[in-house]
Amino acid sequence: MIEAMTETIDEFLARCSADVEDAVRKAAAAEILPRFRRLADDEVDQKSGPHDLVTDADRLAELRLTADLGALLPGSVVVGEEAVHADPATYAALQGDAPVWIVDPVDGTRQFVHGDEGFCTLVALAHRGVVLASWTYAAARDQLATAVRGQGAFLDGERLFAGPPAPGRDLVVATSHPDYTTDEQKRALRALWTDGLAPRPCGSAGLEYLAVARGELDAVAFSWEAAWDHAAGLLLVEEAGGAHLTRDGEPFRVTGGNALPFTAARDTATAHRVAELLRTAT
Repeated sequence: MIEAMTETIDEFLARCSADVEDAVRKAAAAEILPRFRRLADDEVDQKSGPHDLVTDADRLAELRLTADLGALLPGSVVVGEEAVHADPATYAALQGDAPVWIVDPVDGTRQFVHGDEGFCTLVALAHRGVVLASWTYAAARDQLATAVRGQGAFLDGERLFAGPPAPGRDLVVATSHPDYTTDEQKRALRALWTDGLAPRPCGSAGLEYLAVARGELDAVAFSWEAAWDHAAGLLLVEEAGGAHLTRDGEPFRVTGGNALPFTAARDTATAHRVAELLRTAT
């Protein structure tokens, strides 16, 4: 049954990847870009606090993607950031047998609200905890990164190879905002402030993953595990030759239960180095 379903999804991706790309672009064109730098005050709300924002663009783009992606793959379900915020029980679909679209309509909402181009739309297709394909669309820059498991990562049709860091320079690592970390996670992340590393605050998670896949950023170290922030980017990094590890040395699982913080890096050696610092922090 698993093999039959996986084959069906592989066939779907061979036939419909361009349709998924089209759905992502159309959602951004209809609901996100018209509101970019034009948001009214009543189109922006807070969720858990002042750093956790949601806009009409988030909500409406997710509704459109939910309808369009579900129609493309009958029998699939959607786990979207805003739908889960409204009903946390929907997150459990990641543990089910149906193919799951994992959607973050506007990753980097804070940047979007402030008129910064550093936001993107993230879509991933997963089945039984395995991410099979992903789309990362930076609408304000009209850049689209895609990955299919076992078939490589691409940015606007050009193959991505992250490659190892240049020897002899500090590793640049984008890290979680302190507002999203527990005291224990803060201690772990502080271990990255050491010789040979150059930590900096992260922006949009999706765009940070793209920077890793492009070899422009050496690693990320994040303290939260919401699947919509990580699924698309982790596959992109993997398919560009990178690796990801949790604090206990295991690969990150989109279904949850990870030892946090975790890292994704442009090569395996860098991933192990960052994960070891996170693990041994006191």
